Amino acid sequence: MTGSDHALDIAITGMSCASCVSTVESALRKIPEVESASVNLATEKAHIELKEGRSLQTQAILKAVIDAGYGAELLTHTHSLEHHDDESANGIRIVMAVLLSTPLIIPMLFSLSGGHWNLPVWVQWLLATPVQFYLGAGFYTSAWKAIKNKTGNMDLLVAIGTSAAYLLSIYMMLQGHEHLYFEASSVVITLVLLGKWLEKRAKRQTTEAIRALQKLRPETARVRRLNEELDIPLQEVVIDDVVIIRPGERIPVDAIIIDGSSHVDESMMTGESEPVNKAVGNKVIGGAVNIDGMLLVKTMAIGAESTLSRIIRLVEDAQTAKPEIQRLVDKVSAVFVPVVIVIAFITLLAWGLYSANWEQAILNAVAVLVIACPCALGLATPTAIMAGTGVAARHGILIKDAKALELAHSITQVVFDKTGTLTEGKPVLLAYNAIDGDDLLLLELAASIEQNSLHPLAKAVVNQLQSLGKSPAIATDVRDVAGRGLHGKINNKVIYVGNKRWMSELDVSINPQNVAALAYKNAGNTISWVAQGDGETIPMLLGMLAFGDQIKESSKKAISALHDKEVKTLLLTGDNSTSAARVAEMIGIDKVLAEQTPESKASSIASLRNKDAVIAMVGDGINDAPALAAADVSFAMSSGTDVAMHTADITLMRSDPSLVADTIDISRRTYSKIKQNLFWAFIYNLIGIPLAAMGLLSPVIAGAAMAFSSVSVVMNALMLSKWKPSIKR
Repeated sequence: MTGSDHALDIAITGMSCASCVSTVESALRKIPEVESASVNLATEKAHIELKEGRSLQTQAILKAVIDAGYGAELLTHTHSLEHHDDESANGIRIVMAVLLSTPLIIPMLFSLSGGHWNLPVWVQWLLATPVQFYLGAGFYTSAWKAIKNKTGNMDLLVAIGTSAAYLLSIYMMLQGHEHLYFEASSVVITLVLLGKWLEKRAKRQTTEAIRALQKLRPETARVRRLNEELDIPLQEVVIDDVVIIRPGERIPVDAIIIDGSSHVDESMMTGESEPVNKAVGNKVIGGAVNIDGMLLVKTMAIGAESTLSRIIRLVEDAQTAKPEIQRLVDKVSAVFVPVVIVIAFITLLAWGLYSANWEQAILNAVAVLVIACPCALGLATPTAIMAGTGVAARHGILIKDAKALELAHSITQVVFDKTGTLTEGKPVLLAYNAIDGDDLLLLELAASIEQNSLHPLAKAVVNQLQSLGKSPAIATDVRDVAGRGLHGKINNKVIYVGNKRWMSELDVSINPQNVAALAYKNAGNTISWVAQGDGETIPMLLGMLAFGDQIKESSKKAISALHDKEVKTLLLTGDNSTSAARVAEMIGIDKVLAEQTPESKASSIASLRNKDAVIAMVGDGINDAPALAAADVSFAMSSGTDVAMHTADITLMRSDPSLVADTIDISRRTYSKIKQNLFWAFIYNLIGIPLAAMGLLSPVIAGAAMAFSSVSVVMNALMLSKWKPSIKR
C-alpha cells in the first residue's frame, strides 16, 4: 500500500468499463472512514483519502472492493505496473476463439458472393459452445457480479447479447432450421476478447513513462564502510553512507559529491539532453548515469524520499486523479448500461410486434446490446491524462494532479518571480561601498548577519567575504523580516541589512549613497543597504551593496513563446522598480510589479484573478510560497526550495522558464485529446445504437465496432507520446 497516514492506493482487477469504476468508487465511499475515492480504469488503481484523524485497517478497504465483485491488492512503492493478467494465456484464448469462430463465419462470407452453403448444424453447435461458455466465461462471471451489486457493466451487455443469439440458434436448431446465428455470438465474443487484449497492450504503453523511471533504480550499491568496499542491496543503504560510483554506472542514491568529478546524464529525470558537469559539493540524483569519472558521494536521501521516488509518486498521483470533465462522464456512465438494456428491450418489442419476425427482433436487440460501449467512455479521459503526464515527465515537467493539467490549458497570464526564475539565481556582489570608507568592515558586518540565510543575495555576500580569506563574525538574535531583510546583534550593536523599503520604514536616510546606488540601479542591478543602531534610536546608514544577476538565456525565448500562445506575462518581484523594469524590458515582459513583499505578492495574484482569467505563478523561493498558493496554477523550479515545490501544482525539473510554455502546450494537446476521445466515444453510441435498433447493423458488425471504439480511443491518446517541446534548446 502506498500513501500517507490519510491517503492510500490499491490495485484493482476485474474492471471492464466506466460502470465498474462507479461501482468500486461507490463501495469505497460507503466506508465511514473514507473521505473520497477515485478509481482510474486505465491504471486499474484506486486512490483513497481518509477523513482527518481517522485510521482504517487495510483489510476493510480490500474487503469492500472484493465484496463489490472485483479483485484488490496492496500496492508497494516498488509495485510493478504490469497488468496482472497472464498475457500469453490471453493470447492463446484469442487464438482458440479465432480458430473456432472462423468456420462459422465462412458460410456468411460465402453467401455475400451469391453462394449458399452451411456447416451441419451439429458442427456449428460444437464450434460455438466452447466459445460461448469456456472462452466467454469471464463475461458471465463479471455480469453476475454486476447483477448481485444491482449495477450494470459492459460484460453484462455482452453476456446478455451473445446469450440471446446463442439461445435463438439453439431454438432454431431444434425447430429444424439450417440457417442459424451461432456465428453472431461466437464472433462477437472473439472480437470483444481481441479488443480487450489490444486495449490492454495499448494501455500498458501509456504507463511507459513510469516503468522507464522505475527501471532507473539500480538493485545494488557499492558502499565504503570501515575502509572496506561492499556491494549491498539498495534497500540496505543508509543516510551518510559513502557510495562509490564508477564511470558508466547508474547513480543509486541522492547524494553530494565528496571526491571526484564527472559528467552526469540526468535526462530521464530533468529532460536535459546535455550531460551536466559535476564536482565536489554538487548534488547528484539517484537514477542518473555517471559518464566519465570516478565519484565518491555521501548519501542524502534514500527509498521513498529520493528524488526519483518523488518523481514517480507525482506522476502516479497525477495519473490517478480525475479532472472535472471525467466526473461528468462518470455520471453518464452510471446510467448508461440500464438505458442501453431498456433500448434493447424496446427494440425487441418494436420489431417483434411490428414485423412479427421475432428472429430479426432478437438479432437487432443483440446488436444494440453489443455495440454499446461504456468502456470507451471510461478510457477516454484517463488514457489521455496518463499519456500527457507521462510524456511531460520525460521532458522534465512534473504535474502534481489532473486538475492542474486541466487548468493549465486555459492559462491567460503567467506571473514570474525574478531571482532564480528568469535570472540565474546566482547573484554576485558587484560593489560594497561604506560611507566611512571602510568597505571591508561593511562587508564583514553584512556577511555576519547573512551567513545562515538561504537567500541568493546573502550567499553572494558571504562568498565575497570568504574569497578574501575572511570569516564572518558571530551574530546573535538574527531575524528574517519577510520581504525586507535581516537584522541581528554584533557586539551589542543592531545591524540591519535589507532593501530600500525597509530603510524607509526605519527612517534611515540613504541620501549619502543615493547617487552611487542610482548608477547600479539604472544598469539593472539590485541594491541592498546596511544600517546600524542600538534598537532604540533611529539607525544610521553604514553603506550599500550592489548585486548583479545574469538573465537566463532561455528567458527571452520563454516570454516570446508565451506571447505566441496569446498568454500575457507579468514580473512580480521584491527587487527595486528600476532593476525589475530593466529585466522586463530586456526579455519582453508585458508588465512589472516591483518592491513586493511575500504578502503583497499573494494579494497581487488574487487581484488578477476573475471569472475569465486563469493566473499561473512561477517561482522558486520560500517568499514565493504565498503567491504560488494564491495562483490558479503554480509552477516551482526544482532548483528552488522544498517549500516552493510542495506548494506548487507543477514542478519544473530544470531551472528553465521555457518549460512553462511547454507545459501549457502539452496541457492544451492533452485536453484536446480528451475532447476528441469523448466525442468519438459518444458518437459511436449516438450513431451506432440507433443504427442497430433500426436493423441496419448485424451483431457481428456491431461487435467489431464496439471493440474498435475502445482501441481507437487508447491509440488516439497514445499519439501524445510523440510530443516534443517546441522551443529548441
